Amino acid sequence: MPAPDRPLSLRRPLSPTLTAVGGYVLTRVIGLAVLAIAAAATGKDGLHRLKGRWDSVWYVRVAEHGYGYEVTLPNGDVHSDLAFFPLLPALERGLSAVLPVDAATAGLVVSWSAGLAAAVGIYKCGAHFAGERAGVLLAVLWGVYPTAFVQSMAYTETLFTAFAAWSLYAVLRGRWILAGALCTAAGLTRPTAVALIAALGITALVTLVRDRRLPLRTVAGVLIAPLGWFAYIAYVGIREKSLTAYFDVQAAWGNSIDGGVALARFIAGLPWPAALGLCAALGLLGWLVALCVRQKQPLPLLVYTIGVVLVSLVGAAYFGSRPRLMMPAFGLLLPPAVALARLRTRAAVPVLAGLALASAAYGAFTLLGSGPP
Repeated sequence: MPAPDRPLSLRRPLSPTLTAVGGYVLTRVIGLAVLAIAAAATGKDGLHRLKGRWDSVWYVRVAEHGYGYEVTLPNGDVHSDLAFFPLLPALERGLSAVLPVDAATAGLVVSWSAGLAAAVGIYKCGAHFAGERAGVLLAVLWGVYPTAFVQSMAYTETLFTAFAAWSLYAVLRGRWILAGALCTAAGLTRPTAVALIAALGITALVTLVRDRRLPLRTVAGVLIAPLGWFAYIAYVGIREKSLTAYFDVQAAWGNSIDGGVALARFIAGLPWPAALGLCAALGLLGWLVALCVRQKQPLPLLVYTIGVVLVSLVGAAYFGSRPRLMMPAFGLLLPPAVALARLRTRAAVPVLAGLALASAAYGAFTLLGSGPP
């Protein structure tokens, strides 16, 4: 006798990828909602803070007029738009040409779309190493990073992280040519791409030493990887008729490499309670890096993470920007993601909710009051 038909269930569990994207989107929605409420309460324009201030203005100016704009400060320093890499303004210009939006709004479209791509790429990297649950939590934790409000701005960090995450995932899957192409795009987005280039190069070198051979596709990927970064450095050099022109431009912005001297001086100049707190924060950062090493993360991800951290610390840049510069180093969040993955969902959700609200509150405070990110 045939078994009776089972009732058809319309409820199916979401795929881990959709869960990761959904969790990430929720963190950004919370951030935007808190910003909107705070902006309304203070009579300020929250949307303008996302697309029309600080570095966003420089990218829009390049999108609309090309390179060539400079500002001379009262102390004589010259800030040139050549400090800003070309891919984001190129996308802003292209989107504003085909969509009924201005370049500034196009920058938000690029950043928000890149956030979705980055969340999936981060999930893929985390799931490859530590399982689907940890991958989902890694994507969500990236969305509640303290300076995650920058992910909702017309800045380059989100676009760069998307290229970096997918490039690293391509390496983990052995797709070296794709990894090199994505690294090229990252190299046209932010100078931090040197960390990604190093990750691919060192991974290939270790493979060569271990296997005493290197597949042709690996060689091709490594050779392709730095082309975007080198292309823009060369463009600035040719335009300014100096091989070191790009680095001179960055130095004029106060972004020269000093090995951490500026950071040490900044700490020394703080009142002792603030200096002690900052040292504790740097100690926490070092502890996270040590956990990444002890966790035996995949070599390309580990080299990339450490590289981004080092690049963010050894420059003479404005201190307040350093947490933002480190945001693409999503590997730092893998140890806490694995720890959260061991908890039951009902225990992990309140933790993530609390972090999302704290990140959103800090973002609203920074955007509406304290100054540039």
